[in-house]
Amino acid sequence: MEKLSDIGLTGLAVMGENLVLNMASKGFQVTAHARQQSRVDEFLNTRAKGLPIIGTSDLKTLVASLKKPRKVMMMIKAGDPVDQVIEQLLPLLEPGDIIIDGGNSHYPDTIRRTKYVESKGFLYIGTGVSGGEEGALLGPSIMPGGSKAAWPTVKPIFQGIAAKVADGSVCCDWVGEDGAGHFVKMVHNGIEYGDIQLITEAYHLMRNVLGMSADEMADVFKTWNKTELDSYLIEITGEILSHKDEDGHPLIDKILDTAGQKGTGKWTAVQSLEDAVPLTLITEAVYARFISAMKDERLVASKAYKAVPIRFKGDKKAFIEDIRKALYAAKIVSYAQGYALMRAAAKSNNWNLNYGGIALMWRGGCIIRSVFLGKIKDAFDQNPELSNLLLDPYFKDIMENMTQAWRNVISTAVLNGIPTPAMSAALNYFDSYRTEKLPANLLQAQRDFFGAHTYERTDKPRGEFFHTNWTGRGGKTSSTTYNV
Repeated sequence: MEKLSDIGLTGLAVMGENLVLNMASKGFQVTAHARQQSRVDEFLNTRAKGLPIIGTSDLKTLVASLKKPRKVMMMIKAGDPVDQVIEQLLPLLEPGDIIIDGGNSHYPDTIRRTKYVESKGFLYIGTGVSGGEEGALLGPSIMPGGSKAAWPTVKPIFQGIAAKVADGSVCCDWVGEDGAGHFVKMVHNGIEYGDIQLITEAYHLMRNVLGMSADEMADVFKTWNKTELDSYLIEITGEILSHKDEDGHPLIDKILDTAGQKGTGKWTAVQSLEDAVPLTLITEAVYARFISAMKDERLVASKAYKAVPIRFKGDKKAFIEDIRKALYAAKIVSYAQGYALMRAAAKSNNWNLNYGGIALMWRGGCIIRSVFLGKIKDAFDQNPELSNLLLDPYFKDIMENMTQAWRNVISTAVLNGIPTPAMSAALNYFDSYRTEKLPANLLQAQRDFFGAHTYERTDKPRGEFFHTNWTGRGGKTSSTTYNV
C-alpha cells in the first residue's frame, strides 16, 4: 500500500513551492498540487526530485493521498480564488478534515470562511506566513488562527518547519480564533511598511543632505546592524547599497523611485480608522508609496518649484548618529502603534492575543525579524496588560535618550526640503501622546458652536455633557453626543 502524505499543498508559486520543499526536508511527506500538470512535472523533475513529494493536478487525487484527518493547505492568490478552491474541496473531504489558507487573505474573509467551513463539519485555519522565498524554504514565521480544534493536528508540521531563534524558541504558535492569525500577519505587514519607509528616509537624508555615496551608506547600514537596529531589513539594505550593476556602478542609482504594494499596509491603515487607533506612521508609509507612484506629476512639480538649497554645515559623523537614533526612536513608535491596534482588535473580536508570544513569532523567519523584538517580548512578559510600549521602562529610557537627536534630524530635514513623512509622523504621535493638554478643547468648542455637539468640562465629572448657546440665537437644544 502506498504511503499516505502528511499534508497536501495547492499552489506552486514561489511561497508554495518553497514551503513544500521545507516540509519535505523536515521529514514530512507532501502532496503538491497545481492546476497545470506541466507545472507539477517540472517541479517533480527539478527541485523536488528525490524528495518525499507526490505531485498531482487533480484535487480529488490530492485529497485521496492524505492521512486522516486530511490537511490541505492553500498557497494561492487572496480573494475569490480562495473561496473557489474551498468549494471544490468541500465535497471531497470528511468531517474533521482541515483546510488551511496560508496566503495573504484579509482577516474578515478568514472570519467568514472559518464559520462557513465549520458549518459544513470541517475545520479551518487562516495563517500568516512571513519570510519571503528564503523564509518559506528555510523557516518562516507562521501565525495560525481559526478553528482551535485543528491546532493539535497541524502543530507538529507548522512548528517543525518554522524558524527557530538562537535559544531554540519556535517562531510559530497558536494566535487565536477565526481571523486572528491573518489579522496579526496584516499588522506585521503594516509594521513592515513602516520599517521600510523609515529606512528609506534615513537613506534619503544621507544621500541628499550629506551627499554620501552608495558605498559610504552601505558601510553605515552594516555598522548599524551591529547596534540595537540589528535586523533583517537593515542587513539587506547594506547589501543592496553595496551591489554593483554590470558597469560597476551602484545598481540602487538606476532603480526607478516608484514603489509597489500588495494592499496589506493599506488594510492596516484602514483598520486603524475603523478601530479609532492612531496608526500615523504606518499610514504615512502607505501614503509615501502612493506619492512615489506619481512619478510624472512629481517631475512636473520639481520643475515648477525651485529646489531648496542644501546648506548642511554640521558634523557629518554626529548627524549620522542622530539619524540612527531617530530611526530607532521612530521604529519604537511604529511597533507601539501596531500593538495598540492589536489590542483594540482583540477587544472587539474577543481574541485572547499573547502579545509577548507574537513578538517571539516575529523574532525569526519574517521580514521584520530583529533583535529589538526580544525587548518587546520582555515588556509584555513583565506586564501583559501594558497599554502602550512607550510606557514600558526600557523603552521610556530609550525615548528619553534619543528624542533630541530625533528632533535635530526632523528639523534638519525640514530646513533642507527633505520629506520624512514616517519619521515626522512618529515624532508628532510621540509628542501628542506625552502632552497632558492638547488643543482639542477648542476643537470641541467649535463643534458645539456650529453643530451643538456638546462638550465635557474640566470642572465636572467625565461623561457629563454640556451645550452653550454661543450666539444667543441657538436656544438650549443640543445634538446627540456620539463618537463614530
